[in-house]
Amino acid sequence: MAVPARHTSSAKKNRRRTHYKLTAPTVTFDETTGDYRRSHRVSLKGYYKGRQVRDAK
Repeated sequence: MAVPARHTSSAKKNRRRTHYKLTAPTVTFDETTGDYRRSHRVSLKGYYKGRQVRDAK
């Protein structure tokens, strides 16, 4: 069974995951409703790809 020769320091452990970062959500302008919405999601008024798919509350 493999056993590490030395204890891994916390400084080395914390440097491992440096590729994680926040990304801004993609927001597009919807010409049908005139509002901004996130991509590939139903707008607040119930429109998706120019069609009404559900009733707005």
